[in-house]
Amino acid sequence: MRRLGMARRTEKAYIGWIVRFIRANQRRHPRELGAPEVESFLTSLAVQGRVAASTQNQALSALLFLYREVLEIDLPWLENIQHAKRPIRVPIVLSRDEVGKILDQLEGVYWLVASLLYGSGMRLLECLRLRVQDLDFARSEITVRDGKGSKDRRTMLPATLREALTMQLDQTKSVHARDLRAGYGAVTLPDALARKYPAAAREWRWQFVFPATHRHVDSTDGVVRRHHLHESAVQRAMKRAVSGADITKRATCHTLRHSFATHLLESGYDIRSVQELLGHSDVSTTQIYTHVLNQGPNAVRSPLDLGSSGRWI
Repeated sequence: MRRLGMARRTEKAYIGWIVRFIRANQRRHPRELGAPEVESFLTSLAVQGRVAASTQNQALSALLFLYREVLEIDLPWLENIQHAKRPIRVPIVLSRDEVGKILDQLEGVYWLVASLLYGSGMRLLECLRLRVQDLDFARSEITVRDGKGSKDRRTMLPATLREALTMQLDQTKSVHARDLRAGYGAVTLPDALARKYPAAAREWRWQFVFPATHRHVDSTDGVVRRHHLHESAVQRAMKRAVSGADITKRATCHTLRHSFATHLLESGYDIRSVQELLGHSDVSTTQIYTHVLNQGPNAVRSPLDLGSSGRWI
């Protein structure tokens, strides 16, 4: 998986499914198993486990990878799988007022991260993985590197966050300076850059904009590094903020991205522009946000609102 450049999270998920598959078959070696066992395992996920369609598809992808890439065994066509139903859902979207109430409940780095998610449309991990060199204040741009689908893109740097981001970089620089004085100061680098440029890991431009509170020992090579802020910390802060703002919608960090797209479309921006900012490969993915619009020329009003003038209520 690493040779093929697959994400570490995909690696972890695939290994997890392979282990579950082996345990479900009395720890027999996968070479002794085949299509019937794979079909039975995936069907049990849908019937007994009642998992989502995306979860079942991930398990299928993991097992196909195991047989095709690792064991070099071609499974016959899997026709007898009972597939989990794929529901069609519209995204949860906050109003502008609700976004404001949530941001008012946040402070410090959590407020800044949440503001960036809403102000730029980034995913949570895309935001937390930002490096110093990815912020272009002169052009008011943020470069998102190695986003979903291993794609780079550019999105907007909100003008209202320039001062807060500058202050965050000042704090990050102080942390980096202390790490260097203590003999540390390295971060993880993408791909093989660490071998090509051995000193780059300690350079200022490669540091994470939102560094973790503590250094950690990297399990892959034993080197002490400072990673970026963990996503769970932001998710917990967001959950507290939604509760504190007394909002009943099931809002998460990703809801801020949904709200970013919807509010831009409501303001009349072209759907292709929004597609590029979000990093969607197909405009049909972006079109889902048109389903939740309540403004614009195509907005539909209830016949009760059109004809009653309030006389029936």
